[in-house]
Amino acid sequence: MRTTDGWRATGPTELRRVRLERRDLRPDDIAVRVDYCGVCHSDLHALGTHDRHAEAPLVPGHEFTGVVAGTGSEVTAFSVGDRVAVGNIVDSCGECAMCEAGQENFCRSFPTLTYGGTDRRDGSTTLGGYSREYVVRDAFAHPLPAGFDPAAAAPLMCAGVTVWEPLRSLGVGPGSRVAVAGLGGLGHLAVKMAVALGATTTVISRTQDKRDDARELGAHDLIASTDPRQMAAARDTFDVLIDTISAPHDLAPYLKLVAMDGTLSLLGYLGPVTVETTDLLIGRKKLGSAGSGGRPATAEMLRFCADHGITADIEILPSSQVNTALDRLRRNDVRYRFVLDMSDLD
Repeated sequence: MRTTDGWRATGPTELRRVRLERRDLRPDDIAVRVDYCGVCHSDLHALGTHDRHAEAPLVPGHEFTGVVAGTGSEVTAFSVGDRVAVGNIVDSCGECAMCEAGQENFCRSFPTLTYGGTDRRDGSTTLGGYSREYVVRDAFAHPLPAGFDPAAAAPLMCAGVTVWEPLRSLGVGPGSRVAVAGLGGLGHLAVKMAVALGATTTVISRTQDKRDDARELGAHDLIASTDPRQMAAARDTFDVLIDTISAPHDLAPYLKLVAMDGTLSLLGYLGPVTVETTDLLIGRKKLGSAGSGGRPATAEMLRFCADHGITADIEILPSSQVNTALDRLRRNDVRYRFVLDMSDLD
C-alpha cells in the first residue's frame, strides 16, 4: 500500500489531518500528487450526513489538479511529471448504454465517485482529494492544458463541467439568450462559459448588489428576482435558464422567464420540487437537470476553457485551514470558490 497525508472527517463540521492508505498502482493506474483541490457544496453535504462512527472514513474533495507521481505498467497516456486534472468520477462499468455514449456520469450501475464511492475491483471506499496523493485509473484523469493556472482550473472539474453539460446539450451558442440564477461557484462559471459560447447572458440575483460582479464576468444584464417589475419585464425571454441556487425555492417565477420551447435546467438544488403543470404547458417549457459530465464532455470543456481563458475566480487557502473554508462556505462567504493548497501536507 502507498501512504499519504490527508484530511478526514471527525464529525459533521470538522476534519483532522491523518495518515491515509492508497492502493498500490494497478497496471492502468496513475498516482497524482495533489497540488490544489476545490471545496464544493457537495463536500458540506457529505460531511453533514456522515456518521463519524461508520467503519468507512470520509475524505472529501473531488475537483483537483496535480502532477503525475507514478504510473502503472500499462499506462501510455501519461508520464511522471505530467500535469493532470481529476473530477468527481473515477470509474464506471464501461459497458452500459450510457458509458458507451461517453456519459459515464450516468452509468447504469452508478459511477464510482472520487470519494465516498465503492471501488469496482476491491470494494474499498474511495477517499477524496483533500490529500497529498490520489491513485486513479488513467482513463479518468485529464491532461491539464498548458498555460492553465492549476489552482484556478481545479474547480472546472466539478463546478465547470456541471454547468458545461447543459449549456452544450441545450445547444447554447451565438444568438442564444441565457439566464443564470445564482452567482456562486457554479453560477459564475456558467456566466463565463455562456458568454464565451456567444450567448446574450443575464444574471438573476436577489438584489442589484452583484451587478458590478456580473458585468466583470461578462454578463450583459442583471435582474433582481425580488423586483416584480423586472421579473415581469423579462417574462418569456430566455432560451435557457441555468438555475444554480442551492437552497429549496419556488421554480414558478423562473419558469415564467423561460421563452417558448425553452428549458429551465436545475443544477443547484437536487431535492424534491413541486411544479404546476400549467407553468410548463404555457409556452411548451421544459424542466431538466444535469449531473457532472462524461469523459468526452470533460475533455471538451477543458479545451474550450483553455482556448477562451476561462478559470474559476478563487480564494486559495492552505489545506490546514480546511475547516475555516468549510465554515465560511456554509455562510456563503466566498467569491466564488475556495481552493486548498495541499503543499502543506509535505
